[in-house]
Amino acid sequence: MKILIVDDEKLLVKGIKYNFEQEGYTVLAAYDGEEAIKMAYDKSIDLIILDLMLPKIDGLAVCQKVREFSNVPIVMLTAKNEDMDKILGLEYGADDYLTKPFNILELKARVKAVLRRMTPAGSQTKESVVSIGNVKLDYNLRHVVIGDRTIDLTAKEFDLMDLFVCNAGKVYSRENLLDIVWGYDYPGDVRTVDVHVRRLREKIEPNPAEPIYIHTKWGVGYYFKEA
Repeated sequence: MKILIVDDEKLLVKGIKYNFEQEGYTVLAAYDGEEAIKMAYDKSIDLIILDLMLPKIDGLAVCQKVREFSNVPIVMLTAKNEDMDKILGLEYGADDYLTKPFNILELKARVKAVLRRMTPAGSQTKESVVSIGNVKLDYNLRHVVIGDRTIDLTAKEFDLMDLFVCNAGKVYSRENLLDIVWGYDYPGDVRTVDVHVRRLREKIEPNPAEPIYIHTKWGVGYYFKEA
C-alpha cells in the first residue's frame, strides 16, 4: 500500500512517515497543496493523509480537486475543532477526519479501517456483482452501474450504497448507519450521515431533490427502493 502524507509540518510528516513505514507501507510526502495534487495525479496512491491548512492550496481545495480524477480514500487532518469544519471536510470528499493533536495509534486505526472498506475482502461471501433492478454494485471495482451509467463513489458512499441495496426496503436510522458503515467509535454526529447521503443522491439520482432510489422515512431515517 502506498500512502501520501500532505502537511507542511515537516517534523510531523517525518514522524507519521516513520510509523507507517514500520507497518510496511510505502510513504510519500508533499508539503503544499499544489505538490499534493500533482503527486496524487502522477503516482499510484492507495490513501492520502491530508492536512486542512496548507500553503498555496488548502486541504479542502486539494480534496475537491483530487475528487475530479480519483476516488482514492482521504483522511483529513485538522487543527480546528468546530464540527462544521469536520463536516465540510467530509462534504468535499474526505472519507474520515482526525483532529490535531492526535495519537499515532488512532491515525493508524483510522487508516486501516478506511483501507479495509476499500478492499473487496469484506465481500468474499458475495458475488462480485450484485444487481437489483437497474442498479448494479461491482465489488471488485467499487463502483455502481445504473442503466448505462458507471458511477464512481468514495469509500463511504459505496459502503452506504452496499448496505442500502443489499437490504432494500429496510429503514436505517442515522445512528444505525453511523454504527454499521463507519464501523468504530466515530467521534462525529448524525450530520455526517446526512452529508454522505446527499452526496450519494447527487451522484446516483436523476433528480436529487426527488430521489427514486434512496428515500427518507421522515423522523426515522433512510432506505433504498428499487426504481
